[in-house]
Amino acid sequence: MGDHAELHDVVVVDVSDDLAGAYCAKLFTDAGAVVTRVEPPGGDPWRRWQWSGEPTEADGALFRYLRHGQRSVVAEAGEASLSDLCAAADLVITGAHGPAGDPAELAARCPGTVVVALSPYGLAGPYADRPATEFTVQSDSGALALRGTRELPPFQMGGRVVEWVAGAYAGVASLAAVGRARRTGHGELVDLALCEVANVTGGNFADLFAGLAGRPPIDPEVPARTVEIPSIEPTSDGWIGVNTNTRDQWESFCILIERPDLLDDAEFASLAVRVARADEWNQMVREFTVQHPTAELVERAAALRIPVAPVSDGRSLLELDHPRERGVFLTAPDGDFTMPRRPYRFDGEPAPTPRPAPAVGEHTAAPAPRRRDRPQAPDGPPPLPLEGLKVLDLTAWWAGPSGAAVFAAMGAEVVHVESTRRIDGMRTAGGAFFGRDQWWEYSAFFLQANTNKYDVTLDLDRPEGKALALELAAEADIVIENYTPRVIENFGLDWPVIHDANPRAVMVRMPAFGLDGPWRDRPGFAQTMEQITGLAWMTGHPEDQPRIQRGPCDPNGGLHAVFAALVALERRERTGQGCLVEAPMFEAALNVAAEPVIEWTAYQRLVGREGNRSPAAAPQNLYACAGTEQWLALSCATDEQFRHLAEVLGRPELADDPELATLAGRRRHHDRLDDIVAAWAGERSVAEALGALVAAGVPAAPLTDSRRSSEQEQMQARGYFEPVDHPVVGTQATPGLPFRFASVDHWIRRPAPTLGQHNTEILGGWLGHDPAELAALEEQGVIGTWPQGA
Repeated sequence: MGDHAELHDVVVVDVSDDLAGAYCAKLFTDAGAVVTRVEPPGGDPWRRWQWSGEPTEADGALFRYLRHGQRSVVAEAGEASLSDLCAAADLVITGAHGPAGDPAELAARCPGTVVVALSPYGLAGPYADRPATEFTVQSDSGALALRGTRELPPFQMGGRVVEWVAGAYAGVASLAAVGRARRTGHGELVDLALCEVANVTGGNFADLFAGLAGRPPIDPEVPARTVEIPSIEPTSDGWIGVNTNTRDQWESFCILIERPDLLDDAEFASLAVRVARADEWNQMVREFTVQHPTAELVERAAALRIPVAPVSDGRSLLELDHPRERGVFLTAPDGDFTMPRRPYRFDGEPAPTPRPAPAVGEHTAAPAPRRRDRPQAPDGPPPLPLEGLKVLDLTAWWAGPSGAAVFAAMGAEVVHVESTRRIDGMRTAGGAFFGRDQWWEYSAFFLQANTNKYDVTLDLDRPEGKALALELAAEADIVIENYTPRVIENFGLDWPVIHDANPRAVMVRMPAFGLDGPWRDRPGFAQTMEQITGLAWMTGHPEDQPRIQRGPCDPNGGLHAVFAALVALERRERTGQGCLVEAPMFEAALNVAAEPVIEWTAYQRLVGREGNRSPAAAPQNLYACAGTEQWLALSCATDEQFRHLAEVLGRPELADDPELATLAGRRRHHDRLDDIVAAWAGERSVAEALGALVAAGVPAAPLTDSRRSSEQEQMQARGYFEPVDHPVVGTQATPGLPFRFASVDHWIRRPAPTLGQHNTEILGGWLGHDPAELAALEEQGVIGTWPQGA
C-alpha cells in the first residue's frame, strides 16, 4: 500500500471463525496493517460461501472481499507456530473458543498483546455458553420485537447487519487498545457481545424511553412492533425512500405529495397518529407516489431538503450516478466482481488499491511478522485507552454523536457544541415529554449518545461564537462534524480554517454522501442509508414491501469515522501534521452492505428479503408458541444443530433424510420444516420450548420485549446497562458500549450533559474567559442554557 499504509507496522493475527471477526480484520487490512489469517488444514470454511448456501468450487467473492491483502497460514490448536504468531502480534482476533485457546488465558500469556474476543453473549455470565446465531441474539436483545406491522410477525434486520457492525465495534475497540499498548506496554482483553451490539444498534433505546416514562405497565398481548411512516413508498417504477425526522421535513413531505391541506391542523405531524391511522395515511401518500417515477420523486424531494433515496438492490445501486462519479466501487483484484472501497479518505487521496486474497497456507513457511518494540507495562492499572485526547464535537443527531461518545467513553475529553437557537436535533426526540419541564433533556437517544461529554452552547452564525469554536479547535486533537457540507462551510469552520487554527488537528467530516459528487449537499440519516444501500431490500417479509432497519447505519457511520480518526492519529505521529478525514455515512453503510453488489456482480444473483430466514441457517424463523404474541426464535446453522433439533421435535427421521442433510437442502425444504417446527412450538410455552432447545444445543431465544431489555439476565450480569444519575431525568438504566475491557470497570462516568451545562467550565476554565465576558455573551444570546423560544 506504499505511502498510504498508515498502520503498516501493526501486526494482526485472526483466528476467529465468524463474519464479525473477519470484518474487524478487514478494517485493519484496509488501513495497511499486516494481517495474518490462520486457517485449518482444509481452509477457512468462508472460502466456499455464497448467498445461496451452495458451496462454491473456488474461493467465493465474499471471502475475497473480506480477505484481500491478507496473509494465510495453516495451523491447528496447540501448534507452536500458532503460539509464536500470537505472542508476536499487536492484536489477536478470536472467538469465545478457538485454536488459540481461552481468550483470557491467551491475553495472560501474551503480555502487551490486545486480544479481542467476539461472541454471541460475551465471555462470562449465565448465557456465555448458550448456542446462538445472529438471529437469536437479535431476538434476545430486544431489537427484533420493534419491527413489523400488527398483521405479520416481527422481522429481523436483514443482511446479517449485526455481525458486520460488531466487526466495526471490535475494530474501534482494538485499535484504541493497540495504540495504548504501543505507548505504555499495557495489553488488553476486549470482550464483545453481539447481543449488546444488536441492542445498541437496533433497540432504539426503547428500554431507556420506558424508564423516562416511568415504566408504565405493558400489555403482553399488545405487540411493540411498528414501521416508520412515511418511509419506503411505491412509485410508478419502483420504490422511493424518505424520512421525516423533523417537523420541517414532514411539512416538506406534505408539499411533495401535493397535500398542503394537511398542514392546516397538522394532526398527522405526529408519528403516533400516522401509525394509528396508517391505512388512511398510506392511501393519501400512495395515491400520489404511484403516479410518478422514482427518479422524478427523488429530485423533487431533494429540492425540498427531504432526506431521500431510491430504494436499491445490488444491481440498481451500481447504476446510480453519485457512487459512480465518486468512484465508490472498485473492481476486485482478480477482476471478476465489484466491491466498495474503504469508507474514508485522507486529504482527498485515493483509497489504496486492494491486493488479492491469499491462497490457503500461502505464507505458512514465511517468517512470522513481529510487532515493534514497546515499553514494559508499569505497575498499576493502565489509563483509559484514549486518555489525554481532546475532541471538539460539532456533531448532531445520532451518527456523529454516537462516534464522539466512543471517544468519550474510552477516556478522551469531548466537548459537544450546540446552540440555544439550534439545539442538537436529537434532543427533539424528547418531544414525547413536551409537557414536562426541560422536555428537551428527555431524549433517550441524546442521553445515550452523549454520555461522558461536556456541553457548551455557541451560536456559530455569530462572529463571537465562531471565534470561541476556533479557540476550542486550537486545543483539540480531533474536530468532528456531520452536517451537510454547506453548513460547516457557511459557519466558516471547514478544513482550511481549522488547519490554520491548529495544524496538528485531525478534522473528521461525516457528510451523508461525501464532500463531492452530485448528491454532495443532500441530507441523509440512517434510514436513507438503509434505503439506498440494499439493507432495506434485504429486510422485511417477502410478501410485504422492503422495510428499513431503523438504526444500525447511524452508529455504523460513527464507528467508521472513529476508526478513521484513530488511523489518522497514527498518520500524524509519522508526519507531525493533522489531516482532513472524509468519512461519509453512505460509504460506511456500503461496506457493511457489500453482499448485494458482490453477489450480483460475481454470480448475477439478486439478494432480497426473506423475512426471518437466512442464507446461513435453516430452519430459521420466529414461531408462535402457546398464548398471544408469544414468539420463539430458532436458528440451525450447522448439520449437528439440525440433528439435535430433530431429536427435540421427536422426529429423528428428519436427521436421516438425505434431502435435509445439508444447509442448501434444508433451505430448499424450508416451508416443510417451518410447518413441523410451528406445530411443535404451538403446543408449548416459550419457556418450555426454549428450555428443551437450549439444553440440546440448538440456538433459540425468546422474543424479548425491547421496552424491558434491561431486565434480560445476561445483559444484567455483564453490566451493559449502567445506572446513570442525570440532574433532570433522574437515574436511568443506560446502555454503555457493547464490549468490556478487562482493565475498565464501567464506561459511563458522567451523564449526558444538559444544554450548555459546561459553558463556564470550558469557556471560562479551559479558555480563560472571565465571568463578565461570559455574562455578556449570554446576554447577547451567543451562549446560554435554555433553548430560545422555549
